[in-house]
Amino acid sequence: MSAIIFTCPHCGKELTKDAAPLPTVDMIIYDAALGIVLVERRYQPHGWALPGGFVDYGETVEKAAVREALEETGLHVAINGLVGVYSDPARDARKHTISTVFWGSASNPGDVAGHDDARNAKFFPLRALPEPIAFDHAKIIKDFTENILK
Repeated sequence: MSAIIFTCPHCGKELTKDAAPLPTVDMIIYDAALGIVLVERRYQPHGWALPGGFVDYGETVEKAAVREALEETGLHVAINGLVGVYSDPARDARKHTISTVFWGSASNPGDVAGHDDARNAKFFPLRALPEPIAFDHAKIIKDFTENILK
């Protein structure tokens, strides 16, 4: 492992850490009548993606998933279950990440809108998803529909 410098998200101090995959989360926000929420990414790689992001130091993956969903979509999400853990080193071309993926439902689905690093956010029927889908999120959505919704 090699040492890298990173900034603490809480205090802003530069810290050294051994290089390792970074923990991330993704959230499938599902509504039986509306479909799933995808966000249009503001930054590279562009395309549509599940709401998600990096886990902050001292934060559980569950709290990170709910926080990221709120930050990117404006939706208050309750977690219903785990979809899976995705760790293919090629899943994100920018760096090696490991994502814990949850699925849940929003208490305010009518408020969906793009915020933070999401240019846009909206519900899509599972049979009419936009393209391109970023990262490995098409595989995650397929796993969700085949293993959770079956």
